[in-house]
Amino acid sequence: MQMFADHSFFAWLIVMTIPAFILGVFEKPIKYYGMFASLVFLWLALGHNTIALTYLIVFCLLEYTIIQIYLQLRLGGNRSKVLYWLFLLLSIAPLATYKVLALVGNPWHIFGFLGISYMTFKVAQMIIEIYDGIIKKVSPFEYAYLLLFFPTITSGPIDRSRRFSKDLNRKIPRSEYLELAGTGLYKILLGMVYKTVIASVLYFLMKQYGMEKDMTGVLIYYYTYGFYLFFDFAGYSLMAVGTGYLFGIKVPDNFNRPFISRDINDFWNRWHITLSHWLRDYVFSRVTMSLMRTGLRKRRLTIASIAFMTNMLLMGFWHGLTSYYILYGLYHGVLLTLFEIIRTRSGLYRKYSKEKWFIIIEWALTLHLVLFGFFIFSGRLNALMHWKAW
Repeated sequence: MQMFADHSFFAWLIVMTIPAFILGVFEKPIKYYGMFASLVFLWLALGHNTIALTYLIVFCLLEYTIIQIYLQLRLGGNRSKVLYWLFLLLSIAPLATYKVLALVGNPWHIFGFLGISYMTFKVAQMIIEIYDGIIKKVSPFEYAYLLLFFPTITSGPIDRSRRFSKDLNRKIPRSEYLELAGTGLYKILLGMVYKTVIASVLYFLMKQYGMEKDMTGVLIYYYTYGFYLFFDFAGYSLMAVGTGYLFGIKVPDNFNRPFISRDINDFWNRWHITLSHWLRDYVFSRVTMSLMRTGLRKRRLTIASIAFMTNMLLMGFWHGLTSYYILYGLYHGVLLTLFEIIRTRSGLYRKYSKEKWFIIIEWALTLHLVLFGFFIFSGRLNALMHWKAW
């Protein structure tokens, strides 16, 4: 994400998108130039770090080998769940190794390269859909382009292989491409305002006035950090999505006005959408379906609670193995579970849920619960607790 804050990178981005725009206007394939631009980006980002570059190459080759071996086994009729789980675990093993070693500073820099978390999601999605029988072929070029596509490599959004391939291989009419490019430029400019102006102001306020350990400092941090995180991350995401549009790839949006969410379930449909929907489709729904086949099948609230907790704890672990990331996941799992209980069991909720006054109260409560979650995520709560204990 930091590279997008660098003015030299903005200049590089403008230069590199000009050929893509020319190809799009003349209705020529952009994908080969897009791969070239992605490789140039990787060289500029990692060329000075041969260890990270080597691990990136090893990762891509290793994951492609895992995908192809499992694909051939699956096409041969092997539906073993044990084998499926083995290959799924193998696909996430590099990320797990990196996360565990990060606890000791990863002194050997094993799999320490930008984008490994987002690449792993894409690979895991392919393994899961190979098992489902949806994916029957994985092109080496499309695989490499999906993982290395430079607008989304560092921090997403998380695209999915079949959707990505559809855009990649579609001939876009000139009029449609011009509309796509116009929307892309708007998103890039809006993202720059979000990240370089609004997020910068919020960061200044947070660092200047919110780092004291008194109540005023804590409250300033509490109210600025969440908004700073949104404008910084959403700004990057808008630029990534907009750049993708210029390269003919309609990268999915990652945010949809999350701070107007009226409940916590609504929030997770608006915040980091590609991550939350990935977890919904490949974790929550599968945990739910598995539990429906057990003795719990009549206890739907229990099933939903287990699925929410599993889903959000995994989200916490994905961010990192430090205590505040795990607590952040646990916190949101509890919030989603409590909301599901209230939504399905509370007569008061059903009676007043459509009343304007109730919606306003629910929105305000959700906003403050979300901001407290970000307070946990930032590590500030953890630091304050250690300071008070000391």
